[in-house]
Amino acid sequence: MDRESVLDFMGELKYKPMTVNELFDCLEGEDSEDFKEFVKLLNVLEDEGKIIRTRADTYGLPERMNLVVGRVQGHAKGFCFVISEDKSFPDVYISAENTNTAMHKDRVLVRLSTRRDGARQEGQIIRILERANQRLVGTFFASRSYGFVVPDDKRLANKDIFIPAEETLDAQDGYKVVVEITQFPKERLSAEGKIIEVLGHINEPGVDILSIIRKHGIPEAFPPEVLAEAERIPEAISEEDLKDRRDLRDKKMVTIDGEDAKDLDDAVSIEKLSNGNYRLGVHIADVSYYVKEGSALDEEAMARGNSTYLVDRVIPMLPERLSNGICSLNPRIDRLTMSCEMEFDGNLKVINYEIFPSVIKTVERMTYGNVRKIVEDEDPELMERYKDLVEDFMMLKDLAAKLRNRRMERGAIDFDFVETKIVVDLNGKPVDLVKRERSTAEKIIEECMLVANETVAEHFHWLNIPFIYRVHEEPNLEKLFAFNEFISNFGYFVRGFSNKVHPKSLQQIIEQIEGAPEERIINTVLLRSMKQARYDTEGVGHFGLATEYYTHFTSPIRRYSDLIVHRMIRKSINKKGLAAEKMGKLAKKLQEIAELASERERISVDAERETDELKKVEFMEEHVGEEFEGIITSVTNFGMFVELDNSVEGLVHISYMTDDYYNYHEKSYSLVGERTGRTYRIGDPVKVKLMRANKEERQLDFELIEGPPAKRGAKKKPVAIEVRQPGGDYKKRRRRKSDGSQKGSDKQGSGKRGKKSGAGKKDRKGKDKGTRKRK
Repeated sequence: MDRESVLDFMGELKYKPMTVNELFDCLEGEDSEDFKEFVKLLNVLEDEGKIIRTRADTYGLPERMNLVVGRVQGHAKGFCFVISEDKSFPDVYISAENTNTAMHKDRVLVRLSTRRDGARQEGQIIRILERANQRLVGTFFASRSYGFVVPDDKRLANKDIFIPAEETLDAQDGYKVVVEITQFPKERLSAEGKIIEVLGHINEPGVDILSIIRKHGIPEAFPPEVLAEAERIPEAISEEDLKDRRDLRDKKMVTIDGEDAKDLDDAVSIEKLSNGNYRLGVHIADVSYYVKEGSALDEEAMARGNSTYLVDRVIPMLPERLSNGICSLNPRIDRLTMSCEMEFDGNLKVINYEIFPSVIKTVERMTYGNVRKIVEDEDPELMERYKDLVEDFMMLKDLAAKLRNRRMERGAIDFDFVETKIVVDLNGKPVDLVKRERSTAEKIIEECMLVANETVAEHFHWLNIPFIYRVHEEPNLEKLFAFNEFISNFGYFVRGFSNKVHPKSLQQIIEQIEGAPEERIINTVLLRSMKQARYDTEGVGHFGLATEYYTHFTSPIRRYSDLIVHRMIRKSINKKGLAAEKMGKLAKKLQEIAELASERERISVDAERETDELKKVEFMEEHVGEEFEGIITSVTNFGMFVELDNSVEGLVHISYMTDDYYNYHEKSYSLVGERTGRTYRIGDPVKVKLMRANKEERQLDFELIEGPPAKRGAKKKPVAIEVRQPGGDYKKRRRRKSDGSQKGSDKQGSGKRGKKSGAGKKDRKGKDKGTRKRK
């Protein structure tokens, strides 16, 4: 009897909860030894939440007993949602009094409440299956005989950690610390823990970023055995290394990266064939040749999942000896690569391709800036300096433009967000915010990487062997309906939208709003309406790219998924490890890797977003009291968010809108004044004054200086309200009538400041929309 047979039996329609003895008999158990093993199996399945034991000591499946297993998504106000492990089941709302001491990210069992028509699904957490927060980062506060830590993660609302006096590690009041939980919260008892690392005072340079790194559990230092293994890899390439490799060292090829990039993992080559077709070569660092399966390097890379790019540092997936040295495609040095060469006909169809191990020697290390100046500005100095490459760059520009047009025609969605680079000094203090737009040079590399990824993915699709794909499923219909209703306020609508939408319809919206004041806001809301891309062994296609086949092949130095793709290429070429009896085992292992890579990617994205927000608020601390032009990006019942030209966003709380009493109109996403008729909508330009910059809360508070004009003929009447200052208590403020007298008060502004959804994170721009944009 194995777990599958037990679960299949319980899943039968005729099954009714049985005792352990009844189950053992029905499954034809034989002797006492079998019974002991069977009981152990039931205990394991129960611990995993796969089966449930009732009060009558009978067993059944949770989904057959009005129960759901899932992960807690906490909220600062104390309530939470449980995200079901069954992806088809909606999120379950859990009120604060029904959380049963569960914390953010805990794996729990939920009993569902009766759901009224049209109402959201609610429930009650009845069991905690797995605690997720073994270690937390927070601020330590000292008392005479004990201390406590307030977690940095606001989703751990009301979950302060009690620290006995002997476990404080001499931390002082106001210090950032890492605490290990020794006792999780119970019904009337707080969690208890011990401090295992003191990071430093909140205001010490570097402590802010270090806190975020520790909070997300991103490892910095490599274990000694990993570094030792990296040191044993020879820098020079031997004859043995060249065995079964195609020699491309006589081919003209370059790397094109950002000015400050150090891990150069892709090179490109191009030539015009005698038949008029293009042959594009995409040559990727062969990291899998050096990182052997099951080695210390491999285990560490898998645990990290990817490199993490923070404001002031890069936390690499591989030791620097590999990432910036042996594997990096530095100019005029022999390097081992995995190549994908593709021939395009006049219709931009790939009519021939080859994927093979190679050895290359790039002729130049080009930067985006210099390539842009050559292909866009035709800079005479640079064209003379790189005269042997100018023709290649022009061909790459031509091919990339055609590939992009073809991609747009088939319906790919292209978010062209402007990226903001946060410039910091040696102490990590932000000194400037610089906008960076995607130039032709970035688009050249992007298109080359995209088409290589598609080609490799389709190749493995037809091989019909286990593989890791990059998938992006169709958006949730409810979110699309909400998006369609939202853009109708601006006079737009999604064409052909019924029970399904083609990505081309959404791309048409992006094209329609180009250059309009509401462009950025609509793009952001659309991005939030989409599902997150992820890794999977089932190639279900990529909705955003409008392609059936997609994978990540082009960045193995910084993504473990790509390293695995290279490993699968090698297996398919050598026919090793692909015996029929091993296929099932390989598929299961790849699925585990895909899930881990997806999880680690989300962690890195969250950490990158947090550091960006932190440093933007810190930058604005120097500008409190100054006035700025901005655009309204979001409107709520407690105020409106305004984004400045430098990409910084803050809140105009409704209590700072003192010229009128404002009502929130949910359908039109607007605030409308009762007396003046003045309306504030998403996309409206406003002028604001920065009143407060709270780095700890990562919040900016603006005061409205100037907005759109009031409507003529609006009924004027005196208004008196009770307002709430951001971060403060309610204070009465009387409004003067036109004759200077005052009238009594009324209450307004009871809403608290909210936080924007994580799906709005601006992806880093870069290669193949997976390296930075994470498509």
